[in-house]
Amino acid sequence: MGFLKKMNLLVLLGAGILLLLLCSVFVINGLVIGGGSSIVTDFASTEPYDCILVLGAGLRADGSPSDMLRDRLRGAVELYERGVSEVILLSGDCSGEDYDEVSAMEDYCLSQGVPKTALVRDDRGYSTYESLSNAKRADRYRRIVVVTQEYHLYRALYVANRMGMEADGFAADYHSYRG
Repeated sequence: MGFLKKMNLLVLLGAGILLLLLCSVFVINGLVIGGGSSIVTDFASTEPYDCILVLGAGLRADGSPSDMLRDRLRGAVELYERGVSEVILLSGDCSGEDYDEVSAMEDYCLSQGVPKTALVRDDRGYSTYESLSNAKRADRYRRIVVVTQEYHLYRALYVANRMGMEADGFAADYHSYRG
């Protein structure tokens, strides 16, 4: 086989593999987005949820919530005030003395007038999966609203659905974020 034929064959093989990968990404993305749960904007006609789950999103150097986390907390407080649930479950990373997402989340909610009795802490929410798993393991939260940004919400709802949870989502997209 000549050099050009080998090169053409390699190019065709490479293009075929690339096409297969792209198709796989679109199929997987479609499964995740259509995973059975929904992003809700109007909670007026729904029964109260067992909890509003806020997923951690990092802290600033001074220990205050990052912009993304602050928006998630803002969304959770709004939902709480609208009567969507009587419980806000704060799930984040508390891996050290200098890093405590959940305390920063709790401080924010308290500063917005949410009573301490409405706040539940999950100090072992190191990832979306662990936050959802911890909520499910608590066995009190069967029907939840997950609060995060829309880009992240589809995956979180997909994971919750796969765990057998009844989860809807609220997109806390109040700002654009760098990166």
